[in-house]
Amino acid sequence: MIDIRDVHWRYAAATEPALRGFNLTVEPGEVVLLCGASGSGKSTALRLLNGLIPHFHDGDLQGTVRVAGLPVPDTPLEELGRRTGSVLQHPRRQFFTGAVGPELAFALENLGTDPSVIRRQVELTAADFGLLPLLERPLAALSGGEQQRVACAAAVTHRPVLVLFDEPTSNLSTDAIDHFVAGVRRLRAAGAAVVIAEHRLHPLRDVVDRVVVLRDGRVETGWTAAEFRRLDDATLASAGLRGDLAPVTGPRPAPPEHDHGLRLEDVRCAERGRPTLTLDRAFFPAGAVTAVRGPNGAGKTTLARVITGLQRHRGVVRLNGQPLGPARRQRSSALVMQDVQRQLFTDRVTAELTLGGSAVDDERVTALLADLDLLVVRDRHPLALSGGQQQRVAIAAARLSGKPIVIFDEPSSGVDRRHLASITRVIRELADEGAVVVVISHDEALLAPVADHALELVPPNGSGSHETERNQAWAR
Repeated sequence: MIDIRDVHWRYAAATEPALRGFNLTVEPGEVVLLCGASGSGKSTALRLLNGLIPHFHDGDLQGTVRVAGLPVPDTPLEELGRRTGSVLQHPRRQFFTGAVGPELAFALENLGTDPSVIRRQVELTAADFGLLPLLERPLAALSGGEQQRVACAAAVTHRPVLVLFDEPTSNLSTDAIDHFVAGVRRLRAAGAAVVIAEHRLHPLRDVVDRVVVLRDGRVETGWTAAEFRRLDDATLASAGLRGDLAPVTGPRPAPPEHDHGLRLEDVRCAERGRPTLTLDRAFFPAGAVTAVRGPNGAGKTTLARVITGLQRHRGVVRLNGQPLGPARRQRSSALVMQDVQRQLFTDRVTAELTLGGSAVDDERVTALLADLDLLVVRDRHPLALSGGQQQRVAIAAARLSGKPIVIFDEPSSGVDRRHLASITRVIRELADEGAVVVVISHDEALLAPVADHALELVPPNGSGSHETERNQAWAR
């Protein structure tokens, strides 16, 4: 199915190759997990497999690349697209339609498939991925996790023989990950080859057949599924890979409510008449980290937009006991979005860090860049960086913003072990300095060491009530 031999690839604008002597073979019906530290070449390898390299990205390619019996450099991208399905790190960038059902049908329509077959395939795939209730929904109205599920489903509706996933679990809740893993099992049973690039390894340990570890653009080592399940945390750490969870050192009591913090009362949001967030009351204390958890579609990102003044709503938001309108909330908040590329505005990393207007000395900027492994790119354009680097730039900008409210929406998606630790330090430092810090995440490896307490959300029911569990003690 996949035969890659001694491949070297350098992007046109790069001085160093992204792949150097890369070799990989994958058989039909095999699930292979690609892992490695950020910048090791995982996303580039996937672009090689679906033909985006060299047909879309410019650069210098050497070596042999064959997929489904076809020589990739000599095969039109359309032909490769018939045989492959891909999910990018940021799914909304690969959507072509405005609603869930048409998006699932898009590839089949492009292939000229009979409409009756399209309808049947869309319904079957939607059922497999738990998307039947969403088929008529606009894509723009979905949460980031729901969009990720749609992208995964759209990639396989046309039944490709090779499916490529780039960080597919990064924004998924536990139940959505279960749906995804079940979908991978069905692909394997149908004889498709599956290649998954991921940092969160634990959810996939029982579905992969082989693990391949990349470093500096080449294969460093690999394990069978049985060997992978027996690895201890020290071995994973030596390869720069994440383990299951951060160490738990005991419960940390939830702080009592008081006037120093952010309070929401009777907050209601709706999209086209459908409730998206109904919150009777919630409190986010200053000087502490509040984790916001819940399934995809529970309203977590909507809550972030409410707090930062970006979402219309009913109800009252108070900071330190005083009502705070949308405009003042916007000026008082820093937000790290799921898709950080949408919030990068300058032409240099260092300019991005000081864009908010805070007076920050060069020594502090340099120290933070070093901690987040960004020193070597400090003078580069933010949009020329990798996805992980862009995310850390946005986190650094939030750290230096001086805002009393800071919200991180899935800050650890696509983050390796080393950078997870540095992001954890940044979040804790903000809380220690007295900010209201909110972390929206499904990543227990991040929440265990960083969160003081939690707000649990579930999707609003038909009566408009929104169940919550406030100030839950968090194990640290």
